[in-house]
Amino acid sequence: MRIDRAFRWTLLALPLGLLAAAEPAAPSAAGRPFVHPGLLHTEADFARMRAKVAAKEQPWLDGWNRLLANRHAQLDWNPRPTPRVVRGQVPGEGQNYAVFFNDVHAAYQLALRWKVSGEAAYAEKSVAILNAWSATLREVSGSSDRFLAAGLYGYQFANAAEIVRDYPGWAREDRERFRNMMLTVFYPMNHDFLTRHNGAAIAHYWANWDLCNIAAVQAIGVFCDRRDLYDEALAYVKTGRGNGALDKAVYYVHPGHLGQWQEAGRDQGHTTLGIALMGPICETAWNQGDDLYGYDNNRFLAGAEYVAKYNLGFEVPYRPYAWGAGPRGDRREQLEIAPAGRGNLRAGYELVVHHYVRRKGIAAPYSERYAAQLRPEGGGGDYGPNSGGFDQLGFGTLTATLDSQAADARPSGLTVRKSGASVVLSWWGAPGIDSYNVKRADRAGGPYAAVASGIKDPLTWNDRDLKPGTHFYVVAGVRDGKETVFSDEARISTVPVLRAHWTFDETAGTKAADAAGDARPGTLAGGAAWQPGKCGGAVALDGKDGHVVLPEGIVSDLSDFTIAAWVHLDEQRTWARIFDFGDDRGRYLFLASRAGSGRVRFATSTVYGHNEQVLEGAEALPTGQWVHVAVTLAGRTGTLYVNGVAVGVNPEMDFPPWQIGNTSRNWIGRSQYPNDPYLRGKVDDLRVYDGALAAHEVSALCR
Repeated sequence: MRIDRAFRWTLLALPLGLLAAAEPAAPSAAGRPFVHPGLLHTEADFARMRAKVAAKEQPWLDGWNRLLANRHAQLDWNPRPTPRVVRGQVPGEGQNYAVFFNDVHAAYQLALRWKVSGEAAYAEKSVAILNAWSATLREVSGSSDRFLAAGLYGYQFANAAEIVRDYPGWAREDRERFRNMMLTVFYPMNHDFLTRHNGAAIAHYWANWDLCNIAAVQAIGVFCDRRDLYDEALAYVKTGRGNGALDKAVYYVHPGHLGQWQEAGRDQGHTTLGIALMGPICETAWNQGDDLYGYDNNRFLAGAEYVAKYNLGFEVPYRPYAWGAGPRGDRREQLEIAPAGRGNLRAGYELVVHHYVRRKGIAAPYSERYAAQLRPEGGGGDYGPNSGGFDQLGFGTLTATLDSQAADARPSGLTVRKSGASVVLSWWGAPGIDSYNVKRADRAGGPYAAVASGIKDPLTWNDRDLKPGTHFYVVAGVRDGKETVFSDEARISTVPVLRAHWTFDETAGTKAADAAGDARPGTLAGGAAWQPGKCGGAVALDGKDGHVVLPEGIVSDLSDFTIAAWVHLDEQRTWARIFDFGDDRGRYLFLASRAGSGRVRFATSTVYGHNEQVLEGAEALPTGQWVHVAVTLAGRTGTLYVNGVAVGVNPEMDFPPWQIGNTSRNWIGRSQYPNDPYLRGKVDDLRVYDGALAAHEVSALCR
């Protein structure tokens, strides 16, 4: 990939103008009221903690005793506020952020001790810390690490304040002063980082940088009753452009729902930090009625299990990770998982275990084993065995532990994907299940026949050399020798199925019907018009702004696929697209009539082109004649066809459409890069197949 193309993605990350003011916009009137307390803990959580500690039940009592023993949770703690917190070395200035984060953790731990014990003296001390800092702090500064300080300590401080927000002894004017500090000192930095990333390329900063700032925006939004801030954080997790977005933090999902963490090739201290930051974001969303835990088939759990498994000493699969560093996005690559820090233990996994295993009945065996090694989980601000460090609040054994769920859970999240001659199944297990059986039928609802049994780890299986046709699968767990209730059924066809087909035979209007019956038409935009084509009608594109907008996510669930079309170029333009399915987040698959190499190119990427994988022909597509082009992916083998002849093959393609995700901008004749030229010519008979056509089937489309 050309460096200047990566640089253009960097430019797209820059704002149109500077931030006008530190104070954020006025709150939106829309949206439901917030639950208070409703960040890491709700009132129901506190009631559970009080009851369990009073009854001396384990492991809550051990968690409570860890809190009582922490030096930050004592009434003799005295805050040391300063007008300026500095993190990161800058010339002529020392760092003092340790003073701040120790006070933040003291405020949180004292507030927590009050809510469980009911002793007002601890609330008074927590409030005194909050008041001292809100009356003094004016700035967070330093090197680029200042954004870590604004994120980490911003979300932690908001959590402390949320616990005591209903304490009668916290005067309203003091609470408002604290609120103002969060909105004018912390939030502008959090927002600025997520918007501009300190002037660096969008892929430069690791996931944990984004995540701590997302956590701060979210927590400040809840504490300050700012729905717009909360929604900003929620949207970033789902569709953000940086590495804190969930589908970027969990970079690649391997069979068995193992999600490779974005920092896995860096070191394990930071992968575990990512889990410890994403957990509070998901828990806060859950407490406010939004399910980030379950988003994208429990993608966060996929990442947590991957990180825990490797740090427990087990091997995990790894796909090379590439990104853009510095202001220009210079390409860097990590070819293997990093052993540095392996075996790292960090507080934060209790949230993972008790949501997925206890609340939802989804097995998380490696997360459970990891959490058990830290139990009872210590608190932030301290170091040593079972401590929380200073990057997370800790005490999850006390605060997050739920009672065991009934043992009637079943396998869930079953996915069935084509991969060459195989069908790959992956699923989530259920607690207490000994092994799993895969069953298959030739019609919906069965009867099912067992095709695999005794599967334990990983929870995946390849069904090979199936007869052509449609197959239906379920997974059953085996507990104490008896099968559980089946998972939901998943179906798949082992022969290619025409998913979408735009013939462009219309002669008026702007809607291009999908002849495959999807009932989601394409839309002609700009200088696009109807003209006679190769197979009836065609869409003519003027090379200025003419293009066709196709429905959102048209290929987002495909593994093996075929995309084919007839193309008539009026002019050869480098990087002009026949099609480009992607978004503004560096995720795409496109076919260009001519790349910078002078050849026809198909390419796919999930990281702004830095991990781009390509198929190229020997030359560019010709002009002045109808040419048939097709791209197929079967397993990891991609093939590019021109007029029915294979002109390019790549046997190591790792990013089928489902790994790219739900593309929001799917275009014919237009590129995701705004500086690339529009296509000048005609396109006819665009087809999308679920499955890879064989060479003779592609050739048949040319007739």
